[in-house]
Amino acid sequence: MQDEESLVRRAKEHDEAALTQLYEENFDKIYRYIVLKIGDRTEAEDMTQQVFLKAFKAISGYKSRGSPFSSWLFRIARNQVVDYWRKKSKRATVPLDEARVGSSNSNPSSEAERKMDIENLVAAAKRLTSMQREVVSLRFAGDLSVAQVAGLMGKSEGAIKALQHSAVVSLRKMLATG
Repeated sequence: MQDEESLVRRAKEHDEAALTQLYEENFDKIYRYIVLKIGDRTEAEDMTQQVFLKAFKAISGYKSRGSPFSSWLFRIARNQVVDYWRKKSKRATVPLDEARVGSSNSNPSSEAERKMDIENLVAAAKRLTSMQREVVSLRFAGDLSVAQVAGLMGKSEGAIKALQHSAVVSLRKMLATG
């Protein structure tokens, strides 16, 4: 496997293999982030495709600036999510369809328990501040490092750690008390 820098350089030269590899290495993280933010798997798939289309159209202007390529993709994805909610703002928001996010477990009892756990987690997450929700989404659904989240959100790493800590503590308390 090649290092990311040479892969991006090749992608800038419109090397299909490099573009494909960047897509495959980053698709799942971007998709998980978007589906968690909007709660619609089908729409999240479409939006994830749009993120990559935008990225590949603009890749000639990409500059690393010391951050991984995925940070640039998450910035595009975050903007896509903001645009999505802006367009939806005139309509009622759609709650996360927890059953559609999970795996297809054939055990109905386990599936029901998992769905209840997810419903409780989603309900608790809605009570976090918007900044806490964003950190949790990027860190856990997007699988980004503290440094990457800090860069995306324009905050210090210490601020991100503090937001993450307070979010996790709040979630634990809310889930423990039901």
